[in-house]
Amino acid sequence: MELKLSFAADAPPIAVISAAKIVGLSLTADKTLASGSPPALLLSNGQRLQGAHVLLRYVGRIASIPNFYKRDPYQTSQIDEWLDYAPIFDIGSEFEGACSSVDKYLLQHTFLVGNSLSIADIAIWAGLAGTGMRWESLRKSKKYQNLVRWFNSVSAEYDAALSEVLQTYVGKKGSGKSVTLKLKEPRASNNQLTVVENGVNLDETPGSRSTSEVDLPEAEVGKVKLRFAPEPSGYLHIGHSKAALLNQYFAERYKGQVIVRFDDTNPDKESSEFVENLLKDIETLGIKYSIVTHTSDYFPQLIEMAERLIREGKAYVDDTPREQMQHERMEGIESRCRNNSVEENLKLWNEMIVGSVRGLMCCLRGKLDMQDPNKSLRDPVYYRCNLTPHHRIGSKYKVYPTYDFCCPFVDAVEGITHALRSSEYHDRNDQYYRIQTDMGFKKVHIYEFSRLNMVYTLLSKRKLLWFVQNGKVEGWDDPRFPTVQGIVRRGLKIEALIQFILEQGASKNLNLMEWDKLWAINKKIIDPVCPRHTAIIEEKRVLLILSDGPKDPFVRTLPKHKKYEGAGEKAVSYSNRIWIDYVDAESISVNEEVTLKDWGNAIVKEIKKDQDGKVSELVGVLHLEGNVKKTKLKLTWLSDTNELVRLNLVEFDYLIMKKKLEEDEDFVDVVNPCTKKETLALGESDMRNLKRGDIIQLERKGYYRCDVPFIRPSKHIVLFAIPDGKQQTVMK
Repeated sequence: MELKLSFAADAPPIAVISAAKIVGLSLTADKTLASGSPPALLLSNGQRLQGAHVLLRYVGRIASIPNFYKRDPYQTSQIDEWLDYAPIFDIGSEFEGACSSVDKYLLQHTFLVGNSLSIADIAIWAGLAGTGMRWESLRKSKKYQNLVRWFNSVSAEYDAALSEVLQTYVGKKGSGKSVTLKLKEPRASNNQLTVVENGVNLDETPGSRSTSEVDLPEAEVGKVKLRFAPEPSGYLHIGHSKAALLNQYFAERYKGQVIVRFDDTNPDKESSEFVENLLKDIETLGIKYSIVTHTSDYFPQLIEMAERLIREGKAYVDDTPREQMQHERMEGIESRCRNNSVEENLKLWNEMIVGSVRGLMCCLRGKLDMQDPNKSLRDPVYYRCNLTPHHRIGSKYKVYPTYDFCCPFVDAVEGITHALRSSEYHDRNDQYYRIQTDMGFKKVHIYEFSRLNMVYTLLSKRKLLWFVQNGKVEGWDDPRFPTVQGIVRRGLKIEALIQFILEQGASKNLNLMEWDKLWAINKKIIDPVCPRHTAIIEEKRVLLILSDGPKDPFVRTLPKHKKYEGAGEKAVSYSNRIWIDYVDAESISVNEEVTLKDWGNAIVKEIKKDQDGKVSELVGVLHLEGNVKKTKLKLTWLSDTNELVRLNLVEFDYLIMKKKLEEDEDFVDVVNPCTKKETLALGESDMRNLKRGDIIQLERKGYYRCDVPFIRPSKHIVLFAIPDGKQQTVMK
């Protein structure tokens, strides 16, 4: 029996296909269903069934394998229970919980139902296998031994059939829909490079522990609490995204929780606008957090702690000028205020609290160790005066804690078990622990990961703000910005961003990443599904008159994507007057046969030129019976009608012209003077239906995202060019 199985290309029904392979059922795969459509099975008699589990039960009923589905009422109902349970493996936050539950069940069972293989086993096997590397990383660990034993047994028993399914479908699914972490074991030295060749860690010795996962120190399942703590002084950018996603990964792995905390201790930089947009960006990334807090929630307790440290002789008020203080810290010279009495310190502290003239001259410093080789321990600043109103609490406070002071305090008070920080803070780890000790708190574990750096890119919010304030960009969501909103506006699918970041893992090795890799991932996601349209560059476009073409235009309905039915259809107009791009026109010779895409061949009989020798018009005849495989030029074209829409094609370049900025280099010196190029074009009439955010491909021109849709005939549709991973820059 041969049946036709139809499904969406981005969601193959792996369980159905696996079961069919095992029982020897022949299926013809049709991957043209629209994304989100349930899989369907067309029977030989013309009848149709749909729904993944409906199809799986059907395969079970007609299978020659005994007891594959048809059993006594109780066991058949048990199988149905497992089928209802299987979709939980597609829910990222529930994945490891489901693995744990099934692992405990399999402690005393060889198969999920009864004593033989059933479609229940296939459904759960497919649920695991379908997650790709996420399951593979757990499979290599010793975390779920019963589950791994069962999975390996099913895989080995039906190796030929199941291996083919994995090779055909899981890899493709994983490249677009599934995201996986490739985490590396922490190295002894933070500056040591890991040598990886063809996916193999050359620094590992045979038999050493698998490095597909890393562990949080002293982490207990169910007790891990993490925090993602952005400062509300800008929008979330690609570097912050790495921190956010790693926090979520570890929270899911240890069945813990993530809180979002706004580190709002600098009223000069922060605003409610940034808070709102950071929450928007966090939601865009799919971060699941338990609560939102603010460091400003703890200002009263922080002030109490500061006063306690003063009374205990662990902090003092210093009125040393800032430049002199920096010099003394570098040289290990103690401040003349370091040994002031507690009474004098409290007096000056109160001056700071009220924001008096005297208080504004002072800061509060921790009394740690001015001779320590680690300069972060040389009496860091805990509090400074600031009279700028706070965006949440107004002018209530005149003193604000530094990050160095409030971070270890709030982490401890909120019960954070592990603080994930980028390795640029490594020298401050000892300071963090020392301050927590002075405060009398239990140690919060720090886990480091490398900062994500991108070529030709600034990630400093201070520097990004310069571009906004100086009108170099439209705002924080400008498509040239590395912010989440910026790159999404340019046309990046959020699943590509997540996949790219998580592939970097929690490595501590310093890295400088190419944008091309990110855009290549994006192309793999958008290319199979985005609609195709035609556009002709307006400047110097050339008219091709087909002397035997249709004088009365006619319309055909064509698919917007020949391999993806879900992209829909469009109406294409055919006439005897068509526009082609000038670059195509000047490459054509007299009597040359060319192919007009989606129409057929034509022969150019005459080439007319203007007084400057530029091609101004072509005359030709149709030759629709011609062989399209033998022509050199395959031309895109548009009928000369008043239904064409006006387009503005926008391309972008990097904001700076240097791949990597040195620490002592002023970024203003390398600002790219030309980062935006606009080209006017004409597009087919169907493009007037584009909505903001739609992603399309313009034939022979590339991928574009609609930023401004059709409003009225006098306005242009604005399309942003999406890099395809081959070449990022366009204007150098």
